[in-house]
Amino acid sequence: MLKDIGKLPSVKLTLSRAMELTGFIYSHAWVLKLMRGQTNGRELLRPAVTRFATSFMTLSSIHRQKNNLRKMFNLETWRQSKWARDSKGKSAERIVHMPSFWNNIVRILKLTAPLVGVLKLVDGDKKPAMRYIYEAMDRAKETIAKAFGDDLSKYSEVFDIIDKRWQDQLHRPLHATGYYLNPAFFYDHPNIQGEDEVMRGLYQVIEKMVPTQDQDKVDRQLDIYRHAGGLFGMEIAKRNRKKKSPAPELQKLAVRVLSLTCSSSGCERNWSTFEQIHTKKRNKLDHKRLQDLVYCKYNQALKERYDCRDSIDPIKLVDIDESNE
Repeated sequence: MLKDIGKLPSVKLTLSRAMELTGFIYSHAWVLKLMRGQTNGRELLRPAVTRFATSFMTLSSIHRQKNNLRKMFNLETWRQSKWARDSKGKSAERIVHMPSFWNNIVRILKLTAPLVGVLKLVDGDKKPAMRYIYEAMDRAKETIAKAFGDDLSKYSEVFDIIDKRWQDQLHRPLHATGYYLNPAFFYDHPNIQGEDEVMRGLYQVIEKMVPTQDQDKVDRQLDIYRHAGGLFGMEIAKRNRKKKSPAPELQKLAVRVLSLTCSSSGCERNWSTFEQIHTKKRNKLDHKRLQDLVYCKYNQALKERYDCRDSIDPIKLVDIDESNE
């Protein structure tokens, strides 16, 4: 998605200018030292999970240092330097003082920051992501729409990109099933059973992952899950540690699905092969805890005591101040 967004003409031009600016600064030690003096040592380059995420995170860093960069190119020290007379230095200075450059950065960050958040969630090592990815994508789109005041004309092109990639390549029945079987979302969305896409995905997963002789049992046990409400709370989670679950086949399926990790496989990563191999080890203790508490109903008390719902909020827009635009 980020790669496709990066191909849009206005985005491509802004990214090109950002690379030109950072390329000039980081290619000359004197200029880099001057910049760090204005930014209190903060950098513009931001490594990320994929090359495409890196580009957009670097835009965020550049925007945070907007005022400092402008100050830098207004310093008498800069004006008296040889780099101020260099063609690349002049071009970098021109970019920093270009209003359209900053306006475009704000727009691009509004479009991409939620997607970068989802990418971090998907490629995280601490928590299995399958139970969150479906909801995270929905929230990402909602966040983008809200950032533009629900004016579809300002983000329709990006939504087309998101929908195409999501439907053609990324959306799978497992995502819908993880959404349905995650109590944190199920009990907060009373209309979830009316979502055809979710229910279709759920039953596709049951047919695929549950032995034929157990499929009818799982279907019946779904009624327990749907209607038990508070019964799937703290007490039943405690009891399930000591005796047989009232829905063992459904619990087994839920554990399998909710403990799955996701990955943006196929993307170019910045870490080494060694790190890829050794940073995805499964945590058996977390898996056991998930099995014990797979039916915990989400509420604040359970969140604090059992952490049934992940505390990570992947959809956080970059802090953007448009007051000077």
